[in-house]
Amino acid sequence: MIKREIKHFNIEQICRSGQCFRMEAVDHGRYRVIAGNRYLEIFQRGEICEFYCDDRTFENFWSDYFDLGRDYGECIDKINPRDTYLADAAEFGSGIRILHQDLWEMIVTFLISQQNNIVRIRRCVQNICEAYGKECVTDDGISYYAFPEPEVLAQLGEDDLKACNLGYRSKYVVRTARDVVFGNVNLDKIRSMSYKKAKAELLKLFGVGDKVADCICLFALHHLEAFPRDTHMNQVMEKHYKRGFPNRRYKGMQGIMQQYIFHYELFGKQKA
Repeated sequence: MIKREIKHFNIEQICRSGQCFRMEAVDHGRYRVIAGNRYLEIFQRGEICEFYCDDRTFENFWSDYFDLGRDYGECIDKINPRDTYLADAAEFGSGIRILHQDLWEMIVTFLISQQNNIVRIRRCVQNICEAYGKECVTDDGISYYAFPEPEVLAQLGEDDLKACNLGYRSKYVVRTARDVVFGNVNLDKIRSMSYKKAKAELLKLFGVGDKVADCICLFALHHLEAFPRDTHMNQVMEKHYKRGFPNRRYKGMQGIMQQYIFHYELFGKQKA
């Protein structure tokens, strides 16, 4: 077990922020997350966090996964004090961090996310993991399922994932898996690309539009300049940023600000 005191880290806020759909509460203050084929439980009380893994796994994987090397307080301090809406959003969601997740998992996850809600996305992801992912068991005897590899999903018929409640999104996932397996899409190359080039490459995938591509860039590739916009976020921009979001001021951290706004709109008790 690794114990750390971490400022600007709130596992509950991260869990409900719409970045990760394999994270859930298991008890008061205790959460579990499955990333690829890895399993972790976290207990948090205030700024004290306990990560139930060994030192090597924490340093080599989970620290980067939770972006623990970044001072999010510095990002919040750069918010224009006259922008009371964004300041309120950041204060409300000050424990959010941008997760650094697996590219393949995020491609599939956000293909599934289209015209969907968080509860249903979680269920769909769980369904395909249980149906096609490898069963794993922790040292403590906890059973879970790894995220299915593209080689497995590429063998399916285009409608097979409808049985996992994906609906019309089934063909998006299966065709993308085939593109990865047959070499039409090179995930390693995408990982090394700049934000603009990576987004352009992702837009070539069947079923991927601007918003999905930006979500993948932000939550998998950690391009923090990505600013996912759907109809809901466009309404926010129209209401609070009629002249456009101040990208220049928040260069290199637009995605962090987007998450503060997204979370605030979903869960904030008072709207600016």
